[in-house]
Amino acid sequence: MNRLQRLLIKHEGMRLKPYEDVLTEDITIGVGRNLDSIGLSEDEVLYLLDNDIERCDRELIMNFKWYPELCRARQDAMINLCFNLGITRLRTFKNALKSMEEGLFDEAADHFLDSKWANQVGNRAIEVTDLIRKGHY
Repeated sequence: MNRLQRLLIKHEGMRLKPYEDVLTEDITIGVGRNLDSIGLSEDEVLYLLDNDIERCDRELIMNFKWYPELCRARQDAMINLCFNLGITRLRTFKNALKSMEEGLFDEAADHFLDSKWANQVGNRAIEVTDLIRKGHY
């Protein structure tokens, strides 16, 4: 961290979660970043996305010993599920995950499709389960 960064943090504060600025009522995050008027750049959004993808990948490695052995497309499907559901909710898909572990990918896809999640996300469920079934894009 350089001197200017330290000074701005001292004066602005640093918030890791969005908050409403007391004077302007704008949604703000970080070190005075006004999300209402400035927002985020595409580079910033992609940086955040990459961090979230890495977090999901780590969570999947920690929770499912079989996950690293999947092909890249099936790992991507699992990351997509984790990204959408969160690891806690993803872990509730017991039958689908057991089928994934056993390499029964058609069966796993069917289990994922036979869920409230699939009804809620529509075409996303079809695309994700196609990755699980086929093992390629």
